[in-house]
Amino acid sequence: MLGKIESYGVNINLNTILLKDLHNIPEALLDTIDRYLQERMPADEKLQFEERIEKDPILKAQIEDVKLLRIGIGKAVLKSRLKSFHEDLPDAPIISKEKVFKINYKYHAIAASIVIALGCFWFLNRDSKNERLFAKHFKPDFGLATTMSESNNYDFDDAMVDYKQKNYDLAIKKWETILNAKPKNDTLNYFLGISYLAKNAEKEAVSKFQNVVKQDQSAFKSDAYLYLGLAYLKLDNLEKARENLALSDTENSRLLLSELKN
Repeated sequence: MLGKIESYGVNINLNTILLKDLHNIPEALLDTIDRYLQERMPADEKLQFEERIEKDPILKAQIEDVKLLRIGIGKAVLKSRLKSFHEDLPDAPIISKEKVFKINYKYHAIAASIVIALGCFWFLNRDSKNERLFAKHFKPDFGLATTMSESNNYDFDDAMVDYKQKNYDLAIKKWETILNAKPKNDTLNYFLGISYLAKNAEKEAVSKFQNVVKQDQSAFKSDAYLYLGLAYLKLDNLEKARENLALSDTENSRLLLSELKN
C-alpha cells in the first residue's frame, strides 16, 4: 500500500487515489515509486532502481507524474472545498603616562579582539559539520493524502495542505488546536514535530517525536526516531542523536550514523 495509515480517524489508501489519475501505471510500480520517493528503499534496491530510471525515460516521466499529482491533490481539493467553506576611537595627542596607558589599552583591545575572533571561528567550525549533516539529511515527510471530506477531519486535511506547501506556521496553529483534544495522537505529534524541526524549533520537535516513539504500534515510530536523531544533531547532542538514529530502520538513519562515525 502506498503512503501511511493516518490514525487521526481516516484510513487513506493512496493507491486508490493515484490510480484514478495514473491508470497507465501498474499498482506494483506505483508502490515501488512511492517507496523510492519516500526514501524507504534498501541501498541495493535503490541503486538498481536509479539505474533503471536512467535507462528508461518513460519510467522517469512516470515518477515525475506521481510527484506532481501527489502535490496537486492537496492544492486542487482544498481550492474546491474552500470555495464553499468561505468565500572604529580617534587618536588624541596625549603626553605622559596617560598616553602610555592608552597605547597599552589599545594593544590589549586588539589582542582581545583576536582571541574573540579565534573563539568564534572555533565555535562556528564545531557547529558547521552538524549543520551540514542536518541540511543534507533533513527532508520533511511528504505528508498524507487529503480527502477534504465532509467530516471532522477537514481541519486536519486543511493543515496538511498548508504543511505540504511549507506554510508550517499555519499548519502548526491548526494542528495544535486539534492536539488539545487528542494529545497522544501519533499522527498529529509526528507532523507537528516535523513542522517545528523545519522551523528550527528543535526542542519543541523533540517533545512531539518523543510522544510518537512511546507508542509501539505507531506506523510513524521508525521515522520519528530518525527525526529525533536529526533534532538532537541540530542541538549538538551527538550522543542522543546516535542513540535515536540507531533505533530507526530507515536508510537515511543508517547513512547519517555512518557519517557521524567519520
